[in-house]
Amino acid sequence: MSGRRTGRALLAGGLLLSTLLAAGCGVRPSDVITGRSAVSGPAQGFGLYLVAQGDIVLVVRPARAVPDTATILALLAAGPAENERRQGFTSEVPAGFDPVTVTPTADQTDGVTVRTATAARALSVNAVHQIVCTAADAAARTGLATSTGPVTIVGPDGARPPRRCPIR
Repeated sequence: MSGRRTGRALLAGGLLLSTLLAAGCGVRPSDVITGRSAVSGPAQGFGLYLVAQGDIVLVVRPARAVPDTATILALLAAGPAENERRQGFTSEVPAGFDPVTVTPTADQTDGVTVRTATAARALSVNAVHQIVCTAADAAARTGLATSTGPVTIVGPDGARPPRRCPIR
């Protein structure tokens, strides 16, 4: 009998302790708190692919209207904005990469060709990835291409093979 009493006493003590803890947690009941409706729709802006700690990352810049693909690539060549630099973003795209022309590829792959006066073959791997990802994303957003197809970078030293953005 003493084992049964001890079990009941422990059970009663546990229930009492649980009730006291729940009642004394400091949270008071309140009415429903309403807020504004959730934001919906696409974000206003365009993407640039920058470098953060050696990796290529998408940075969205706000804009009322999305500029054309060549303008977005010119902004990429200009490098990170001051607030982006403070956050640790860098770029390996050379400042001389601009001006560029961007045209749809002729082979029906839904890709684009980026032509520049800068040497295409001398670009670093990260610079190529930045250009390819930014150009593919911009071409799809601006209607130059219907999807993010391959990007061919052409310079006075020749063309790099078509590449797809490795970041997705």
